[in-house]
Amino acid sequence: MENKIVGHSTTRWDAMAKVTGKAKFTGDYFFKNLLHGKYLRSTIAHGYVKEYDLSEAEKVEGVIKILLPEDVPQNFYSTAGHPWSLNPDKRDIQDRSVLTRNVRQYGEEIGAVIATTELAAITALEKIKVIYDEYPVYLTPKESMADGARRIHAERENIIANTCVSNGDIEKGLKEADYVIEESFSTPVQQHAHMENQIAIAYLDEDQRWTCISSTQIPHICRRVIGQALGVRWSTIRVKKPFIGGGFGNKQDITIEPLAVAMSMACGGRPVQINITREESLAYTRTRHAIDYTFKVGVKKDGTITAIDCEAISNQGAYASHGHSVGGKGGGFINALYKTENIRYAAKTVYTNIGVAGAMRGYGIPQVMYALEAVMEDVARKIGMDSIEFRIKNKVPEGTYNELTRINIFHNKLDLCLKKGKEQFKWDQKLALSKQHKSGPKRRGVGVASFSYGSGTYPFGLEVAGARIILIQDGSFKLLVGATEIGQGSDTVFSQMVAETIGVPAKHIITEALTDTDIAPFDTGSYASRQSYITGFAVKEAAEEMRMKILTLASRVHDLEISTIDIVDSNIVFKHNQLLVTTLADLAMISFYDQSFGKALVAESAVNIHQNSYAYGATFAEVEVDIETGEIDVLSVLNVHDSGEIINPQTAEGQVHGGMVMGLALGLSEGLRYSKEGKPLNNNLLDYKMPTTMDMPDLEVAFVIDKDPIGPYGNKSLGENPLCSPAGAIRNAVLDATGVAINHIPLATQTVYEQMKQAKLRD
Repeated sequence: MENKIVGHSTTRWDAMAKVTGKAKFTGDYFFKNLLHGKYLRSTIAHGYVKEYDLSEAEKVEGVIKILLPEDVPQNFYSTAGHPWSLNPDKRDIQDRSVLTRNVRQYGEEIGAVIATTELAAITALEKIKVIYDEYPVYLTPKESMADGARRIHAERENIIANTCVSNGDIEKGLKEADYVIEESFSTPVQQHAHMENQIAIAYLDEDQRWTCISSTQIPHICRRVIGQALGVRWSTIRVKKPFIGGGFGNKQDITIEPLAVAMSMACGGRPVQINITREESLAYTRTRHAIDYTFKVGVKKDGTITAIDCEAISNQGAYASHGHSVGGKGGGFINALYKTENIRYAAKTVYTNIGVAGAMRGYGIPQVMYALEAVMEDVARKIGMDSIEFRIKNKVPEGTYNELTRINIFHNKLDLCLKKGKEQFKWDQKLALSKQHKSGPKRRGVGVASFSYGSGTYPFGLEVAGARIILIQDGSFKLLVGATEIGQGSDTVFSQMVAETIGVPAKHIITEALTDTDIAPFDTGSYASRQSYITGFAVKEAAEEMRMKILTLASRVHDLEISTIDIVDSNIVFKHNQLLVTTLADLAMISFYDQSFGKALVAESAVNIHQNSYAYGATFAEVEVDIETGEIDVLSVLNVHDSGEIINPQTAEGQVHGGMVMGLALGLSEGLRYSKEGKPLNNNLLDYKMPTTMDMPDLEVAFVIDKDPIGPYGNKSLGENPLCSPAGAIRNAVLDATGVAINHIPLATQTVYEQMKQAKLRD
């Protein structure tokens, strides 16, 4: 039977609240006697604080307390937003404390000021004098891994992890090849630049527990990390997540919340707010890992890939955070995109003295897909094969077992994505047109890049979720989930799932912006494009239970067999003729108030998902390159996605648009830069080159809609997928336009200018 709600566009329930300014974000919460906390940050990138002089700062009017590392608990913990593991060997590296004298990056959190106003706190910070012992600064893994390099963390080697996964015989595969193409690539430090900076308010509540209101993606994990950092029982912490202004993975790290609670503790439970600046958020929270890749690809003349060998070195920055789970995961996605009997993926993750890398939308896959799709483009050109046909030929067949991720690939429509994209993008026409623009100062080209992406983290991570549905007296429903809405539209999608399953209009499902760890079912949070897939299973299961409870009550009240009745548009009807038995509203009143049948209906589900589905897609791009200036003009770009059933096409298209822009920015302009002393140089919105609408062409989106056999509604991941392939498509289009392969992104104007000059395309 065709779906009425799932698969159709529905206006987001929170749209009106946001556009009218009624949505309540963390910064909108008002407290009497609110105090303000500010970090004291180091002015060196590597060293040790020998001495603080607080004498002048303490004189500033409004200063309540100045906290040094010895004034707060010194428990080591990890800020990474992963579920807790019962196996100590699989836990995130616990390498930091709330405040420290050990400086490992510029802007290290070496102290804090609490004051009655932000101005007073900032004024006091400027008056604190700090004396350091300074150590050598290592900006790159190469420097950090060099013989004689000082350990950044005394108790650990600078190489955090060094792993290798493989299948087949890589040397044999390379020997069997007619050609072996070897190339190196690098990707930059990218920052999330979400609209709302990190902000948290902490206070001692009426029940004598510590409440933290925070713009976090992971409320339940946040509670645990605060407890670990401060050495208190997790149950003494309550976390509330209201409306949130984006996160993109940066708020999957618990960065400011432990200090906010520690500040409140130091002030007798008074509410304390930490609201960091844009400059702090860009430089001192989390970033995308800069990763260097070296690929060797063996290929036969007919396009058969005989081997893929990849080495990756990931720049982790000063603390482990999500660490090796980012740089180390690429192999299984290479193996999901291209079929080959022989693959090896070796990865190192290395401490350095730059800003900490963590989770960022795509979680390492945009980096590896950029490098992979660049080398595969060069492979196709080497054997004289069409770029699209080469990718279709080497698609991983459905039914393949991925040896590296231990996942069966039941559903892969990449070939349909490439064929649909070729037609919709008018690839052949644009390719022919570009051949007329291969001389002169402005040259045109087209490029394509594809990707694979997972739906959640299984089998490497715990995938649990919960949902609760409550029938209300008028026949509406309250839906509670522990998964967090951070702007992606998941709450609206969950409402559609509930409405479709029960048989009511989507507007009859009431959701909640606030995620409260005391109330919401347990869920690990918003990351890994897991929401509609993992939490979707919990929502569907709870909705099915509620539907059965409603039909059971109706059958008892009206003395009917359950098998003869159905729920359609909030009415209980006979299946065979659709005649009305009763309305859901009337039945709801009976469930609450009838002397005989009264019993409030609540359905709850908690799931532990042991499966995963790969999503696929491709980007098609057309560019014009000015070889005299190095400027790249993106003329047109199209993303085509295989994400199974699209629950809400309107919301999905918006997600793809946002991801495409982030992917194009990764390829063209964005990147945090550091001085040789480790100081961030462009941590502001003027110098950090985020694209604006004026920099982007019209963004085209298409979907290959075909139900995944595993997903709760035939759906697969989508949220992070759109930014995995644009950078590669742009690089390949520039190659097509100029004949110059630029393997180090971003393809900023200066970089392209220098490459054109080196290739002697200009004077």
